[in-house]
Amino acid sequence: MAMSTRSRRSQVTNYWPGFVDALSSLLLVIIFLLSLFMLAQFFLNQEILGKDTAMSRLNSQIAELTELLQLERANTGDLESTIATLTATLSSTEGERDTLASQLAGVGVGTGEKDSQIAGLQADLQAEQDISREAAAQVALLNQQLAALRTQIGALEQALEASESRDTESRTQIADLGRRLNLALAQRVQELSRYRSDFFGRLRQILEGRADVRVVGDRFVFQSELLFAPGEANVSAEGLPGLEALAQAILQLEEEIPPEIDWVLRIDGHTDKRPISNVQFPSNWELSAARAISVAKYLVAQGVAPNRLVAAGFGEFSPIDTGETEEAFRRNRRIEFKLTEG
Repeated sequence: MAMSTRSRRSQVTNYWPGFVDALSSLLLVIIFLLSLFMLAQFFLNQEILGKDTAMSRLNSQIAELTELLQLERANTGDLESTIATLTATLSSTEGERDTLASQLAGVGVGTGEKDSQIAGLQADLQAEQDISREAAAQVALLNQQLAALRTQIGALEQALEASESRDTESRTQIADLGRRLNLALAQRVQELSRYRSDFFGRLRQILEGRADVRVVGDRFVFQSELLFAPGEANVSAEGLPGLEALAQAILQLEEEIPPEIDWVLRIDGHTDKRPISNVQFPSNWELSAARAISVAKYLVAQGVAPNRLVAAGFGEFSPIDTGETEEAFRRNRRIEFKLTEG
């Protein structure tokens, strides 16, 4: 009976590690999507800032046109007032002319005094007629200027309406641009997430059962001892099979991802906190960078496109284990691979 119970217990499948892995993957996908959303917002803000600058220029032009319109309207008012004054003067002059003409008609001919009065009245009449003609010419000129000002006012009003229309159209275009940008980024995130999931699944199958290769978050981690001898940056013979398998997976990925999706495989070199100092590597930073570059060069030699690879060295400044034990040091000496946006 006891042996049967132990047998049933041994047959029970432990689902807890798989459940934890699924939750971890879901959390990482959410974090990645939030990061891409923040990046999208940044580019959208830059685009909106450019549109806001254009709108500010339009608003400035509208303000200038409004001021010109007010000035022209004020000038029109002054001209109309001047025309009214000159018209009144012309009417008064014509009245005086008519009076002088009446007086001249009533004066008889025959005496020197009367001849003198007639000459004086004729001279006054001629002067009033000259003044009347001059006033009429001024009125005609002012009417022409008034017509020209009204034409300018009409043109300014049309320009103001056109500027306001462009302002409204620009705001509509900005809103539409934001919607289209968010939609495009969401589609790119979904597509890249799908290919990343396929890539990780393929690598898990290829590297299954290897204790020196593990998944940490959204990246694959190779222990440095697998690829490099201590203090060296040249890939060792023992590390070539793992990198070759990685290269084959990347080559398959290049064929599957559409060209419009911009992606790179980031290669990060890390060391432990114990310092190194020699002629070739003055610090851990140089060592970690040299190792990342060596891996990138090997992948390129296997046919991977160089523009799909990014090599970076972090030295000892991004540990995953802060302990002081040999095991902690070994865990921190690593090469990480992360598929991300270009």
